[in-house]
Amino acid sequence: MTVAKQIEIRDNIKKYFDLAFEGETVFVPRKNNKNVYVISQKEYEMLQKAKRNAEYINMLDHSIAQLDSGDVIRLSIGELRGMESDG
Repeated sequence: MTVAKQIEIRDNIKKYFDLAFEGETVFVPRKNNKNVYVISQKEYEMLQKAKRNAEYINMLDHSIAQLDSGDVIRLSIGELRGMESDG
């Protein structure tokens, strides 16, 4: 990880953007803890995918817990088909 002050970023923006594009995270400390990171689009998309995967796994875990506790409704195929024709 590279750390750069705001003024360094302003004066050398291409350098720091190129670093981020090459996979280096650039950390920019700011006043009042309003810090930012500069990352590549590829890295951002990977982080977003990981976030969505974690959310999906949490949903699956919740569903498994409901199944284990018996908090489910069980229907036969015939009952499901009957609901389809009623709808």
